[in-house]
Amino acid sequence: MLFNSLQYLVFLPVVFLLYWITPHKLRVPLLLVASYLFYMSWKPIYGILIFGLTLGNFLLVPMIAKSVTRKKLWLGIVVAANLITLGIFKYAYFTVDAIKSGLAMGGIDWREPHLHIILPLGISFFVFEFIHYAVEVYRGKPLVKNFLNFSLFASFFPTQIAGPIKRYQDFIPQLDIKSKFKWEYVDEGMHLILMGLAKKVLLADNLALVAQAGFTHPEQFSSVDLWLITYAFAFQIFFDFAGYTDVARGSAMLFGYKVPINFNLPYIASNAADFWRRWHISLSTWLRDYLFIPLGGSRGNRFFTARNLFITMALGGLWHGAAMHFLVWGVYQGVILILHREWQHLTELLRVPKTVIESKLYHVLSVIITFHFVCVGWVFFRADTVTIAMKMLTKMASAPIDLFSFSLNQLEVLKIRDPLIFPSLLFLIPGLMIAHLAVNWLNDKKFYQRPPWAVQVGVMVALMCLLTIFSPDSSPRFIYFQF
Repeated sequence: MLFNSLQYLVFLPVVFLLYWITPHKLRVPLLLVASYLFYMSWKPIYGILIFGLTLGNFLLVPMIAKSVTRKKLWLGIVVAANLITLGIFKYAYFTVDAIKSGLAMGGIDWREPHLHIILPLGISFFVFEFIHYAVEVYRGKPLVKNFLNFSLFASFFPTQIAGPIKRYQDFIPQLDIKSKFKWEYVDEGMHLILMGLAKKVLLADNLALVAQAGFTHPEQFSSVDLWLITYAFAFQIFFDFAGYTDVARGSAMLFGYKVPINFNLPYIASNAADFWRRWHISLSTWLRDYLFIPLGGSRGNRFFTARNLFITMALGGLWHGAAMHFLVWGVYQGVILILHREWQHLTELLRVPKTVIESKLYHVLSVIITFHFVCVGWVFFRADTVTIAMKMLTKMASAPIDLFSFSLNQLEVLKIRDPLIFPSLLFLIPGLMIAHLAVNWLNDKKFYQRPPWAVQVGVMVALMCLLTIFSPDSSPRFIYFQF
């Protein structure tokens, strides 16, 4: 049941209506049943997995709180149990392939076992939520003693498949509030849902057409084409994941619940660290709080800080998928974060004037450079293999020279004919960049008033029509569903 499917457009209103006519004490059980139905709609056996993990964590984490001398031991057991479960489902094939490749290098021919493991949707997200809960209890935060509340924290259907990664101390207290129905919930919730679907169907799915063509057959495209294809994917993954997050937050808001914001205009970031404060915020803060800081954070010297950044981002890359190109993408992110810190250190050594660093020109150049560093990373992320990514990047490196003999009729990417965006790609990409920058300015100005309810309904209906007309023939899954 995809967020952008007809089934979900029926499922959500039904659960919404049942929720608000149900007495408060039965609302959590109702949402719990709905969440399990949602999860089991993919595969019924998934329900057994999430229930087993929920029950195991609910029973084991209290041992951390009760123990006086063995808190670390119990924490280690809980974290290991969660990571082993994640490892079995997500990294078994990757591990077997790595062993086979290693043995082959030594001249040993090993026949790997035939594994029949299906990766459960969302397992990376709710395992991280369980680990967060265990660590916070270890640090002295209170236990969740209501099993139904804890179960809903783990399985809440709006955030179940691809986050945002929730913090239990933020989510659980909302379940005990005897909230009354407010039209504001519908207003804000529907606004988020429609904006999310628009980002997904109108923008991400159409940008995916050019990204798919380019990354499937990169050898058919010039260096300038490949940069346009990379820009297309950069905005595809942003609108896809930000669109999913909007639908998730909007769905939760219909029931009066708030879940974390996951994006804050990441492509206006002025450096790599700023990018990760704006991109997939619930994951980046999780990696900071439960990996980077426990490793030592930035408390040591520059070498140890760099080591901690490198390890954190490399593991963050592997979290996205059991493939070498995800690991390389994570390593690359660690490297550019380290380079940013070294650049800061260099500007301090050279005593670069503060007026230069705070100037508008410096800021604009920083945003442009950061965006292109991020785009290079997206090539590793999107390409099927590291080899393909390196071939693409090698070709893309010649773009500055190729631009001298460049003409529009040489662009192969403009010869693709598909819904909505072609051949207007050259106008769409700059337009998206300008819109990305303009949102902040418009929000700061606040020169408009919210339109009347009738106008809002009209806009919503018109938007739904546009979503139907301009959506590709088969709208793909949200990208982060695979993680």
